[in-house]
Amino acid sequence: MDTTMIVLLLAAVVTVSIIIIVASQMRERARIERIRKTTALEDSYNRAGRLLSEIPGQYFTADLKLLLIKRMEESCKDLQALKSDQPVEERLSAVQQLKKSVMDGEDKRPPIKIDSPEKSTYVQELLQNLFKMIEGMHKAGKIDSATAKKNLKFVLFLVHKTHADLHVFQARDYVKQNQIRKAIHAYHLASTEMGKSRDNPMAMKAVKSFRTRIKELEAIKGDEEHSAAREGQSSLDKEWDTFLHDDEWRKKADYDD
Repeated sequence: MDTTMIVLLLAAVVTVSIIIIVASQMRERARIERIRKTTALEDSYNRAGRLLSEIPGQYFTADLKLLLIKRMEESCKDLQALKSDQPVEERLSAVQQLKKSVMDGEDKRPPIKIDSPEKSTYVQELLQNLFKMIEGMHKAGKIDSATAKKNLKFVLFLVHKTHADLHVFQARDYVKQNQIRKAIHAYHLASTEMGKSRDNPMAMKAVKSFRTRIKELEAIKGDEEHSAAREGQSSLDKEWDTFLHDDEWRKKADYDD
């Protein structure tokens, strides 16, 4: 075997080795990328499911539920395309059943009273995550600009309302303890929070109600008035609690503008 043949054989061996190494690296990159995509889709599915299950019922509209369900449904379909070893078929079936339930108006989620700073903070974090999710769906082209704008605006209103819920709870507690000055301050804070959503008619209705309540409390001077104030509070409490979980306020809330 002459020198030329030896050189050609060595070159062939080197070439084949390089091809094998490159192919192996490409397969490894593809495997890693598939794992990355699968993990991202799993996270997306789980985050949407968590928001759907943990955001209190009074903060949901059918539109918000359907956005979360849309995210979960798309994640399942993308996982199917990647041939994930997760029980994707079962998940997709459950999500589609939930979607039908929401569209038929049969999905009812109980309201949760915001009676501590911890609850308020936690719900605000959930709503902020929902806000980011909607932004992400819009940037990815999953929803149009009008849908994104409407729902982002509404979620911001809900964040303000979460603050107001806590202040109202504290104000009620202060009235029960005859700490009227503190109660007035708490209602002022609630009014300020709702005032941040000036373009929402129900927020403005709440502000008017808080101002009326503040005037009632400012007029208190004696025990009889204290008693009357507590009785009067029950009317405002009932109105606010209805505002929390009655569908009527959602119908009246014009957050499309």
